[in-house]
Amino acid sequence: MASAEIYDYISEVTPDYNYAIGITPQGEVSEEGVKNQVVHLGVDGSEERISFNTTSVFYITIGWNVLSEADSGTIFDWYNDPAKANGMQRSFKFAWGDGHTYVVRFASPLPRTGAVLSRRGITGIKMKILGRRNDTNVSASPSMSPSKSPSVSPSASPSA
Repeated sequence: MASAEIYDYISEVTPDYNYAIGITPQGEVSEEGVKNQVVHLGVDGSEERISFNTTSVFYITIGWNVLSEADSGTIFDWYNDPAKANGMQRSFKFAWGDGHTYVVRFASPLPRTGAVLSRRGITGIKMKILGRRNDTNVSASPSMSPSKSPSVSPSASPSA
């Protein structure tokens, strides 16, 4: 069987904020796919299943386990700045290491924890995947080190 991934099931879209967070997630990335469906149970145990469409809805949950104070501040600013993500309202570009660039929106609050030596972590961040960007217009796999890379990378020309 051929390998399938989220990228294969979503269409190309343009983000509200046409930049990408340039800080690579650390640790485990989990993917979740759901369908807009309802199952009604009858008194006799029968089921009525309703699909509102055939499109899947995808979410990822990521973490930045250990960040510098500057990178933690960049992500905090990205979430809270009304011109950027504005919490869970506006979409932006994001690549988490599977070789593709997606258009996502935060789908959860932004928990931030602190530790010794000015190291911080932001874990359990859920993002809704709204679509993808054409991989011919962006670098396929950003290999940015959080401590050595810019925190925001400008967008390539949108092809949408």
